[in-house]
Amino acid sequence: MADRTAPNCHLRLEWVYGYRGHQCRNNLYYTAAKEIVYFVAGVGVVYNTREHKQKFYLGHNDDIISLALHPERVLVATGQVGKEPYICVWDSYTVQTVSILKDTHTHGIACLAFDLDGQCLVSVGLDSKNTICVWDWRRGKVLAAVPGHTDRIFDISWDLYQPSKLVSCGVKHIKFWSLCGNALTPKRGVFGKTGDLQTILCLAGARDEVTYSGALNGDIYVWKGINLIRTIQGAHGSGIFSMNACEEGFATGGRDGCVRLWDLNFKPITVIDLRETDQGYKGLSVRSVCWRGDHILVGTQDSEIFEVVVHDRNKPFLIMQGHCEGELWALAVHPTKPLAMTGSDDRSVRIWSLIDHALIARCNMEEPIRCAAVSTDGIHLALGMKDGSFTVLRVRDMTEVVHIKDRKEAIHELKYSPDGAHLAVGSNDNSVDVYGVVQRYKKVGECGGSSSFITHMDWSTDSKYLQTNDGSGKRLFYRMPSGKEVTNREELKMVQWSSWTCVLGPEVNGIWPKYSDINDINSVDANFNNQVLVTADDYGLVKLLRYPCVRKGAKFKKYLGHSAHITNARWSHDYQWVITIGGADHSVFQWKFVTDRKSKEAFHLAPQETLADSNSEESDSDQSDVPEMDSEIEQETQLTYRRQVYKEDLPQLKEQSKEKHRAIAMKKRERAPGSGLKLHFIHGYRGYDCRSNLFYTQSGEIVYHVAAVGVVYNRKQNTQRFYMGHDDDILCLAIHPLKDYVATGQVGRDSSIHIWDTDMLKPMSVLKGFHQLGVCGLDFSADGKRLASVGLDDNHTIVLWDWRKGEKLSAVRGSKDKLFVIKINPYCPDKLITAGVKHIKFWQKAGGGLIGRRGNMGRTETMMCAVYGWTEEMVFSGTCTGDICIWRDMFLVKTVKAHDGPVFSMHALEKGFVTGGKDGIVALWDDVFERCLKTYAIKRAVLTPGSKGLLLEDNPSIRAISLGHGHILVGTKNGEILEVDKSGPITLLVQGHMEGEVWGLASHPHLPLCATVSDDKTLRIWDLSPSHCMLAVRKLKKGGRCCCFSPEGKALAVGLNDGSFLIVNADTLEDLVSFHHRKDIISDIRFSPGAGKYLAVASADSFVDIYNVMSSKRVGVCKGSLNCITHLDWDKRGKLLQVNTGAKEQLFFEAPRGKRQTIPSTEVEKIDWSTWTCVHGTSCEGIWPVVSEVTEVTAACLSNDRIVLATGDDLGYVKLFKYPAKGKYAKFKRYVAHSTHVTNVRWTHDDSLLVTVGGGDTCLMVWTHEAEGHRESRHCDSEESDVESEDDGGYDSDVTRENEMSYTIKALSTNMRPMTGVKPHLQLKEPSVDERQGVVRPPVSRALPQPEKLQTNNVGKKKRHMEDLVLDLVFGYRGNDCRNNVHYLNEGADIIYHTASVGIVLNLSTACQSFYIEHSDDILCLTINQHPKFPNVVATGQVGDIGDMSATSPSIHVWDAVNKQTLSVLRCFHSRGVCSVSFSATGKLLLSVGLDPEHTVAIWKWQEGAKVASRAGHTQRIFVAEFRPDSDTQFVSVGIKHVRFWTLAGRALLSKKGVMSSIEDARMQTMLSVAFGANNLTFTGTISGDVCVWKEHILVRIVAKAHTGPVFTMYTTLRDGLIVTGGKERPSKEGGALKLWDQELKRCRAFRLETGQVIDCVRSVCRGKGKILVGTRNAEIIEVGEKNAACNILVNGHMDGPIWGVCTHPTRDVFLSAAEDGTVGLWDISEKKMLNKVNLGHPARTVTYSPEGDMVAIGMKNGEFIILLVTSLKIWGKKRDRRSPIQDIRFSPNSRYLAVGSSESAVDFYDLTLGPQLNRINCCRDIASFVMQMDFSADSCYVQISTGAYKRLVCEVPSGKQVTEQSVIDRITWASWTSVLGDEVVGIWSRNTDKADVTCACVSHSGLNIVTGDDFGMVKLFDFPCPEKFAKHKRFLGHSAHLTNIRFTSGDRYVVSAGGDDRSLFVWKCVHAPH
Repeated sequence: MADRTAPNCHLRLEWVYGYRGHQCRNNLYYTAAKEIVYFVAGVGVVYNTREHKQKFYLGHNDDIISLALHPERVLVATGQVGKEPYICVWDSYTVQTVSILKDTHTHGIACLAFDLDGQCLVSVGLDSKNTICVWDWRRGKVLAAVPGHTDRIFDISWDLYQPSKLVSCGVKHIKFWSLCGNALTPKRGVFGKTGDLQTILCLAGARDEVTYSGALNGDIYVWKGINLIRTIQGAHGSGIFSMNACEEGFATGGRDGCVRLWDLNFKPITVIDLRETDQGYKGLSVRSVCWRGDHILVGTQDSEIFEVVVHDRNKPFLIMQGHCEGELWALAVHPTKPLAMTGSDDRSVRIWSLIDHALIARCNMEEPIRCAAVSTDGIHLALGMKDGSFTVLRVRDMTEVVHIKDRKEAIHELKYSPDGAHLAVGSNDNSVDVYGVVQRYKKVGECGGSSSFITHMDWSTDSKYLQTNDGSGKRLFYRMPSGKEVTNREELKMVQWSSWTCVLGPEVNGIWPKYSDINDINSVDANFNNQVLVTADDYGLVKLLRYPCVRKGAKFKKYLGHSAHITNARWSHDYQWVITIGGADHSVFQWKFVTDRKSKEAFHLAPQETLADSNSEESDSDQSDVPEMDSEIEQETQLTYRRQVYKEDLPQLKEQSKEKHRAIAMKKRERAPGSGLKLHFIHGYRGYDCRSNLFYTQSGEIVYHVAAVGVVYNRKQNTQRFYMGHDDDILCLAIHPLKDYVATGQVGRDSSIHIWDTDMLKPMSVLKGFHQLGVCGLDFSADGKRLASVGLDDNHTIVLWDWRKGEKLSAVRGSKDKLFVIKINPYCPDKLITAGVKHIKFWQKAGGGLIGRRGNMGRTETMMCAVYGWTEEMVFSGTCTGDICIWRDMFLVKTVKAHDGPVFSMHALEKGFVTGGKDGIVALWDDVFERCLKTYAIKRAVLTPGSKGLLLEDNPSIRAISLGHGHILVGTKNGEILEVDKSGPITLLVQGHMEGEVWGLASHPHLPLCATVSDDKTLRIWDLSPSHCMLAVRKLKKGGRCCCFSPEGKALAVGLNDGSFLIVNADTLEDLVSFHHRKDIISDIRFSPGAGKYLAVASADSFVDIYNVMSSKRVGVCKGSLNCITHLDWDKRGKLLQVNTGAKEQLFFEAPRGKRQTIPSTEVEKIDWSTWTCVHGTSCEGIWPVVSEVTEVTAACLSNDRIVLATGDDLGYVKLFKYPAKGKYAKFKRYVAHSTHVTNVRWTHDDSLLVTVGGGDTCLMVWTHEAEGHRESRHCDSEESDVESEDDGGYDSDVTRENEMSYTIKALSTNMRPMTGVKPHLQLKEPSVDERQGVVRPPVSRALPQPEKLQTNNVGKKKRHMEDLVLDLVFGYRGNDCRNNVHYLNEGADIIYHTASVGIVLNLSTACQSFYIEHSDDILCLTINQHPKFPNVVATGQVGDIGDMSATSPSIHVWDAVNKQTLSVLRCFHSRGVCSVSFSATGKLLLSVGLDPEHTVAIWKWQEGAKVASRAGHTQRIFVAEFRPDSDTQFVSVGIKHVRFWTLAGRALLSKKGVMSSIEDARMQTMLSVAFGANNLTFTGTISGDVCVWKEHILVRIVAKAHTGPVFTMYTTLRDGLIVTGGKERPSKEGGALKLWDQELKRCRAFRLETGQVIDCVRSVCRGKGKILVGTRNAEIIEVGEKNAACNILVNGHMDGPIWGVCTHPTRDVFLSAAEDGTVGLWDISEKKMLNKVNLGHPARTVTYSPEGDMVAIGMKNGEFIILLVTSLKIWGKKRDRRSPIQDIRFSPNSRYLAVGSSESAVDFYDLTLGPQLNRINCCRDIASFVMQMDFSADSCYVQISTGAYKRLVCEVPSGKQVTEQSVIDRITWASWTSVLGDEVVGIWSRNTDKADVTCACVSHSGLNIVTGDDFGMVKLFDFPCPEKFAKHKRFLGHSAHLTNIRFTSGDRYVVSAGGDDRSLFVWKCVHAPH
């Protein structure tokens, strides 16, 4: 039989011809060693031109498309394409991987660049968002990732002179990025008028923020900052593809074939036109240049590399050539010389010398070439063309012999016969033509049997036969030269083939995988001499197999390098080399063939070569000579740990089910029981499918795992303690080198690893997010800092963690086969090994990845365990055949026979090893595995009397071994833990059932015993008293599912799975009687109470048989159930049976005959049942969970005192209910310890213990039952019930508003006013009268000069333009929907708060404000860092759009309040916004909460911008989350019916719900605020005014009515622990909305806020030295003195908005504002404060001063207007002529008229000289829409009106007649201009106002400028007039969306702008241009 292993010889890549010039740029550089680095296909090439040698980097698995050189010029980064593309950073000297960066990009990596010091790498993806990613490449960690641009990015580069700045360019854009925190923020380059907006192809940076860039049109664009400052026109004739900066200057290369050199200031030095040189040609296009010293490298589009020496620039050297773009198919080798011929779609045929590695001839043909062949004598070269013709050339001089075209379709294959007489030509016309060579290629025959195109052909050695393969997978034979088909296979028996290149035929069956019919192998060539075969396929793999290979799925060696399909592969004439050619990568690879003789000497090969020769992982057939797999191992490899439902899915399932149950939740539900459970002892150890999971801890206790519990067992006291952090099966356990921490990994959809301490049993870290299905292997490094883990997913992912930080360091796909063991090298934590089914692999960490190499051992066995030896290289592994393999590095040194059957566990000692195997023997070895020093057999005979049980059999299979404390600890497959004394005796410590489900459980009627029976075919009796041991065991012939003690406890009945049952003696377990009446499983068995006269036996075939115990006869059968019987119970009299079935029926039968009874449910409850283990019926309706579709309640048991019902279900929960549990969804206490199904639960006779058994987890758990009074703080291991009660104690309008607030994102803002019509910049201009009449006016006109547009007030002075606005003052504070956002700074000298998107620092002594204005949108939360190391550090969070990390994503800014510097920007995944931020105790961590639907909670290391952890917080709004003031790991979140206590463990967030049930009738209500006390106390303020006090997560008391309304805010003073609370209440003598409490919240002192409000509502409090700072809902900030309770108002604002009206005083720097909250404020700019506030009682819309400033007119929302006298604030007159809002109101300049514009599309005129009765004298009516703004002319004769239809009208005053004559309008001089419409201001409308509008405007008094406000919240400054569209302007940010009004103050000193959404007034100082 043929050898089925892979061949012993191998291939080594020797040369690659080609360079990738197409679709790539900037990919060619000199390294520090003056070698040239570039790439082709999937290979990085380092080419030494002096020695003409190449080295290869083979770490990629697909096409490389980008390359960057590290500044030190040794390291190279390359990026590839693919579904999951990665970046490799590698050393160009050793060609070894240094780091792998993955898991961020998709599609491919288009550009790469290192920063100046080489620490960071930036990459750009090919995905639709062109993601830009910045890496800390050595750690493989992403620092920032953001969407780059909507279109392709072509180049990216770091600013080499400023840190953290980058530039990217591409299709029609250039962007300048800055990196801060984890945020990359772009600014688009402004092309302006200097150059055209066009595609930028390449970049180079220079000093002083100058960037040079090459454009598509051949110009060079020079940028300063973000502005284009100049262009260098025509630098190249067309696109500039590459730009390279060096010490001397810059080199550019373009599509025009020129290379230009420039000096450092970009002055031209010289031009090198490569097209004009001797090697040049038309169409040469430069893709890459590199200038170093006097050498220039040039890479071209057509795969050439030139080297130019500067002083001899006309003679470039051509140092590398390859085929140009187009597929490469044709390959032929010369029959006698080391030459290869290739022909391609680029129409060239080339001849390569395999010895000189050079192109020696090239000839261009007319057509694309598809195949080639050389005649046997080497004289002719035949080429088959794509158009169906073929050409024959002389090899010598490439001259044409013949050109023949007989076919229309492409010629795919041609071959000369071995005798040289004929040429066979196969075409895509499905036929082969035969031509006579000597007859000048006359056609002599034709083979026409194929139904598809011809793919391969071979001649026989005697030239008489031809075999062909075609596209349909047929193999045909023809007689030659006639071409007649051979049908009789007999005559082919003896044929010998001269070559074998066919892919079909028995000799090459093995090239195809076992079960596939795909035709993806393109080429085959056999080497008959060495009996090997080379194949080339569509996946870019070259494979080496044995020849012939008859059976499908042969073993192979595979080689990567080509990226996609390889089109052809051929051996050279002397079989020294294999030549392969790539289709798409059009490259030629030359591989050296190394036979096994040579490979023996080749152990000193460069490591890359061993890497390239990856053994065949994918080859599927087992090798014939591998021994049979051990049954145990086979079983284990087949286990899948998949679950239908994972516990992680429950919250979602609950949410889905909740909708149905809303109604039920309103009802009062049964409370949970008072008593609780505590896990006491577990009988069981998981040995049947886990290994090496048993260890001694530091203190000599024993740690192991079973079910979902980590167990710490004290062997001296025989007690156990438990780690209960897991919620599903634990599969592996590893111990830290210091033996005080343990890591355990569990099953789960996103399975987690917990690292916990064995003393406190608290989690130190939880690692999640990388392993699917489960974690099956773990190992700590020797220094204890790292942890390695293996997942159960199909790729068996390996992850290396820094476990304390919870950081993934590296990850890689491990292997397709199951992994059994992972070990980190104790001497070098960067190395590790994994071993498993048929392999062992040696791994080395490289950045974020790991590089693995298989151990070479000829045939690979399955490895079950492995340890490192006494040096770094030595590894010992145990195999499934009982051998120990000894490895050095990755080579097998020798094997030692150690055990019969698999070696499952081994352990390294100081001076040797200990091993354990399936043979049940423990062996001790010396340190080189030479001698076995001692063996211990595990036998019953040597068990010591102190054992806690019995050995089931001698020599059980050993699965875990560990040493310590003078003993050997052994874990067996049968679930026993044994301690072997060095001298021989063995003590059994713990045991449980073996593999198989455990269902049967019975507790003894009067002793602390219980019996269990399992599918493992044993019946066992357990002692539940403190001795915790197994008293007796009996093997059964079949597994059993139920058992029961007789009432006096003497007998025990057992039901078996074959339908029989036994009754045995309860002490000796010997048979008394047995029956076999049924075929199906016996599912329950019960003695009748009292004397135990009857025995009821239920079976799965839906009958219950009743037996008379004394007479041993069957006396009755209960029939009538529809399904298998699941539960049975007798009544006290022994007369009635209650039965449950699988169809959820509850049936009753009478004993002894079994007659069916129907009993109404009311009566059932009156019956006195002897036991209750049923799960159906009204009395236990409440035990079925909300998610009952996915889980069944499998078992129940009522305590003997009838108070508590215990249940077990399919999800592994044990629950306690109060009995009876009537009504749906009763409340319960729930406990997790079992992993999956809890199959049975039973109370002991005195209710002191509950015993439960698990199905799959095989354990028996003993729980102590703790009565109501006996409450420890730990009592709540239980989670509370599923359905929340709906009554949450109150409603409050402020809370509801805050909860339902939808925050507008400025960028997506829409218009505030309901506008209609066409926007001004889109309206067609009407021609003027002159234009219509065709009048041409002379340039100098005699007519009067056109009057001024605007009357100017400061005529005397020189008019000056305005240059800039600077924010000077802000009146406003965001208090109505934000909280905890006012703080003291600098020992109380300053305060900090926010409004709109501005952070404000107010100095209390000078009243000066300073601003932080980096936020792009509204700030929602603010906090300060209280740690002394970070003084004045502030964090603010803002609203945003979706969390896609782009510039509109929500973000948090951390900044310095003194100098306003941004310290870090954290872009978050909290979509919609960040609503709470809090610093940790050390100040290093920041906690944030999002407004996204999941209300995500996240923790950041803000200095690095790194997210530490995040998790969904709650289904409803979370208001606040705060760190405990003394902690970096604990925090509390509060929200709508929510309080959670969180712990940060590593990278995981663990949380507990607050438990209310500890206080009678306490209900979960909406929590609004949180504060902290000593000893783990937490205080939460509620919506009802109560404050809850929590100890850990348990409610301990309630401070009732701390405030009468909601407690919105609480503040914990760090220095003395006093707590300030703020709430909503009416001020009274006793109390107020502000209170100061002691540390325990027992006593308080109330303060009154003297605001004059009916209700005070405090939203923010902070306490400084003797002062309390208060922020209120009314937008006031007040300082209250603690001693004298004096209030000082520091900040005022409007409490509700929008603020619609603003007007400035005609002469003084004061202004008025009118707002929706019904107030008008008077503000003084120089005094920086509010002077007065008038309450109008109705929302106000507009306000204006009279020209003298002595009167004020106010327009209201209800249509009324009021005139006040300024001096007395008395009303002078008021009037209401309209019903809808007054939009604008104006006095005429001569003070005679008042114009009032309203939403009723009218302007009313009033004559003020007629006195205060205000009768309307006229109005203008024909207005298309509502009025927006009005302005009078200077002479008071006209008024201009802008309307909601984007129309501007002019009317006469006071007649109201409309003026239509344009020439009249043009001559009017206006007194003011506030209109946003009109030809003079078209330029203020921007391009992107399609949804939003310019809302307000104002022209300066000088008439030279206009300021505008818009719906995006921007203030803009333009020149006036601005009739050109899209005029230039400056813009100023700060406001939220929607500006409502804007005005200049007198003398143009300030601009006042009013915000709609932000209820704030901004005052900007005007900066005038110098004279």
